[in-house]
This record gives sequence, C-alpha cells and structure tokens, in this order.
Amino acid sequence: MQATGPGATATAVRPGRQAGQPALPPAPAPRRRRRFDLSGALSPWLFLAPALAIFALFKFWPMAQAVQMSLHEVRPYLGDRWVGLDNYAQVFVDEDFLAAIGHTVVLAVGQTGGSILLGMALALLLEGSARHLWVVRTAVFLPTVVAMAVVAEVWRIMYYPAPDGAVNSVLGWLGLGPSQFLNSEDTSLWSVMAVGIWRGAPYDMMIFLAGLAGVDRNLYEAAAVDGASVWRRLWHVTVPALRPVFAILFTLAAIRGLRVFTEIFLLTNGGPNGSTEVMMTLIYKLGLERGELGIAAAGSMLLLGATVLLTLLVRLARARSERKVA
Repeated sequence: MQATGPGATATAVRPGRQAGQPALPPAPAPRRRRRFDLSGALSPWLFLAPALAIFALFKFWPMAQAVQMSLHEVRPYLGDRWVGLDNYAQVFVDEDFLAAIGHTVVLAVGQTGGSILLGMALALLLEGSARHLWVVRTAVFLPTVVAMAVVAEVWRIMYYPAPDGAVNSVLGWLGLGPSQFLNSEDTSLWSVMAVGIWRGAPYDMMIFLAGLAGVDRNLYEAAAVDGASVWRRLWHVTVPALRPVFAILFTLAAIRGLRVFTEIFLLTNGGPNGSTEVMMTLIYKLGLERGELGIAAAGSMLLLGATVLLTLLVRLARARSERKVA
C-alpha cells in the first residue's frame, strides 16, 4: 500500500515502471577519459637521470667492456684477437686460478659463518634500551667504519710473529704458540679470515639488533610461562623470527667474502707462496701486472656470475620458505 498524506515520503516512479516494482539501480555516470599526464610521468626520470647516467658510465659500460675483453686476446697497440671462450677455459685449467677459487670459497664460507654467529651473539648481549649500551654498541661498531688500511696495519702489528707479539703473548698465557700467523702457509689464510670476521661481525650485529626490535615480546613471556629455558626460547622464538634477517645477512656476507680484496692485498698480497691468493687478487695481478687482460676479464665475469647465482639461490630459498610458512 502506498503512503499518502502530508507526512508521507514521496517515492519517485520512473516512467514505464509500475508501482510496487523494485527500484532500478541508478544509471552509471559516463566515464571521463583520463588525460595522460606527460610531465608527471617524466618528472621522476628527470630527477633520476644524472644518477642513472653516472651509474651507466661507471658500472654498465665497464661491465660491457669486460665482457668484450673476456672473448678476446687483448693486445694493446696491435689490435685485439678473437679467441671465443678460450679465456674461460684457461681459467678452469690454470692451477693458480683453481687454487684461488678454493681459497675464495673457504674464505667466504668462514667469514660468512663467523661474522653471522659473532654478530648475533653481540646483538643478543647488547640488546636493550639502557643508555650505556649505546656507548658499548658504538665502540663495537668502530671496526666497520675504520679504513681497511688502518685495520690491516693494526693487525699486522698484532700478528707480529715473535713470542712477545700482541696475539702471541695472549696465546702464551694459554700455553699455546708462538705462531707465525701471516708468515706461514698453514696459518695465513685463517689469520686473514679472523680479521674479516672481526671487521664484519659489528655490521651484522647492527642488522640483528634491528631484527630483534621487531620480535614480539609476548612470545618470550608465553614461552617463559610454559617453562621454556633461555636456549629453547632462543631456538624456537628468536631464530624463527630472525629468518628474513638471516637471508639478508647471508647474501651480503657471502658477496663480501667472494669479493674480498683489500684485506688480502694489504696483509699478505696473496702470499706466502700463494697460500692466500684469492680470485680478486689474482685477477688484479693478471690484468695490471702481467698484462693478461683477457683472462683477467674472464675470471671477473665468472666471479660476477657466481655472485649473481648465489643471490638468486638465496632469494629462491627465501621465497620457498615464506610459502611454506604461509
């Protein structure tokens, strides 16, 4: 029944519709054609253009040149000669390169694992909001910001191979040593690895501290109420919560380990007898000291490929882990 009278609400009836039928939805408004904002689209690229130009000039152009050189026998003033993949084959049969690849892998694995473990231990010890912890964190982080030349010189003094050297004195208190450290083929690589761990751990510590700030404290309290010990809380609460941090740190530390150069160059320069020769120092010597630029470029391309492959594997493993959690 339709309401009538002064207080009744009038219901509009469209022409052609009978009273009592449901109201039809309003007709959609005609779409306005959006105008393409050319200036808005170009503005970000104009701001990025100087940085992109510099990046292309100093990154991509040298990389393209290295690819070209790796396929040629580089002969300055005589013209390059096409050799195809011979330079890459030379890398895989050269004993010096094979030894350098082995040293690089050992150093990368050792420095990555050591710096991550030590960085996490430091982060767990120095986590908190107390003021004095900022001072301690700053002191611990100093090795990361100090120039590598200074760090190398300090460790050369600490590694003095005499019994009264700094590190040998500490070993003497424990009934060990003295050791030759950088002067012995048996200990030189491990000595360089220790320097890399000492310098990389504070950087990892800061990233761990940022990750620990995001861990839900209620989980710790719930685990403590259930009677979980400190180690079980660490293993079942902290480590799973830091899984993304581990993935990032593993990628960064592994790349840092594969591209290690300055420490080796300043501490041992690949010696003694090539016991600390790594890919980067060997590429440097081949290219700039022996003039074998083609083989050096092939080695650098293989190192770049290993770095890219490692990054992709870590990202795939992380994506698979996230899918399992979801």
